Amino acid sequence: MDNISALEVCYKKYIKDLGSWLPEGVVDINLQLLYDMELLDYQNDDVHDSKLTRYFHVLETEEKITLINDDFVVWIVPEIVNEIPCTYTLIALNSETLPKLELAFCTSGVYNTSKLVLRTLEKMLKDIQENEEWLAKIKNG
Repeated sequence: MDNISALEVCYKKYIKDLGSWLPEGVVDINLQLLYDMELLDYQNDDVHDSKLTRYFHVLETEEKITLINDDFVVWIVPEIVNEIPCTYTLIALNSETLPKLELAFCTSGVYNTSKLVLRTLEKMLKDIQENEEWLAKIKNG
């Protein structure tokens, strides 16, 4: 989907009620999760998989940054919660009808750096893409 106004409507629908769209909740990024995702080893280049589409169209507003490509729609939203800056990142599968929200994560405190947000995003995009490929393989027999 490349309809910007429809993407905006979709974003507002998701952000308004994340709890109902993501029953498992927003993933809080912390040291243990970064370790589990193997993102603490900056020598590890597995995240930079050439099969992962990393070319995005970028739309920037005062409220958020929206990244769009054939596979994903990503909304990166800076907020202040309880006087602490944080960044919410929502990841949706891009489809012909409406993007399907897959997950959201939040970085705050020492974890709220652009480098860490982007490394986490790239890792999660890779994981989602691998899951989608696996599901397609099962579906097609």
